[in-house]
Amino acid sequence: MDTNKIISACGLICSDCEFFEKQCGGCYTVKGSTFWANEMMPTKICPLFDCSVNTRGHKSCGDCGELPCSTFLQMKDPSQSDEEHEKTLKIRIERLKNNQN
Repeated sequence: MDTNKIISACGLICSDCEFFEKQCGGCYTVKGSTFWANEMMPTKICPLFDCSVNTRGHKSCGDCGELPCSTFLQMKDPSQSDEEHEKTLKIRIERLKNNQN
């Protein structure tokens, strides 16, 4: 694994995101209050970050015995097809389980 990559609490690679360092500094830097969560979530915080880091005190969803929970499975990038979502879920779960910081 590339140690220069910044992995989010949900297994996305922040440093590969087109919005990284433009609209978002990464979920740990903004404490889950990402630009999209500010626009779309009632609490203004990503539900996955809030649950894993804020509520459960984990470093990421990868530390949780419930991975993948229903919230994890349902949080879908609206630009992805269902097939793309399923594929990225598997990749993210594997990444989280293998990246026990």
